[in-house]
Amino acid sequence: MAQRGSYAKGVAKREEILERALDVIAREGYRGASVKELADAVGLSQAGLLHYFDSKEELFTEILRKRDEVDSRQFAPMPTTADPETLRTGFVGIIRHNAEVPGLVQLFSRMAVDAADPQHPAHKYFLERGDNLRVTFVEALGELQRRGELTDAVDAETLARIFQAVSDGMQLQWMQDPSLDMAATVSALFDALDPRTRKASSDV
Repeated sequence: MAQRGSYAKGVAKREEILERALDVIAREGYRGASVKELADAVGLSQAGLLHYFDSKEELFTEILRKRDEVDSRQFAPMPTTADPETLRTGFVGIIRHNAEVPGLVQLFSRMAVDAADPQHPAHKYFLERGDNLRVTFVEALGELQRRGELTDAVDAETLARIFQAVSDGMQLQWMQDPSLDMAATVSALFDALDPRTRKASSDV
């Protein structure tokens, strides 16, 4: 029983670390979120903080997982379901929210580059995240195509990769030019791929 209680406390502390880390990085930015800063936020030493994670890289990877979990709850159903009615709203909502937490965008973008190395702790996270996002998009985009609300000139799987590439690429551009409206740009892509939008324009 003592071991079970100790394990539960460890899980709870790990969750506290990740939740506080989201706040620190969102507030201080990626550069300001050192292990020491994160440890101070939860009343631990640096060694005490890393006791809950194998390395600094794993810590930051788990912070990104926690961000996805929080975003998924706030902007449901993305990226956990393929409801075409709310695909656009959820996806664009997350992108709009990202502009409010630049530190987390910086962390995601930097980790994405480093995680190209198969040995990096975040490599599996990014592969799984991309796969899950595309599965959601393929199902929802396919349904929109069947309804005639999305072009079928390109298959749904390719469109899913295009949306992923655009959203990730917009984050890089936005970090260089914060005046860029990422959400509006991605929303415009949905409009551009909707045959009804083109038809309405030609009827004017």
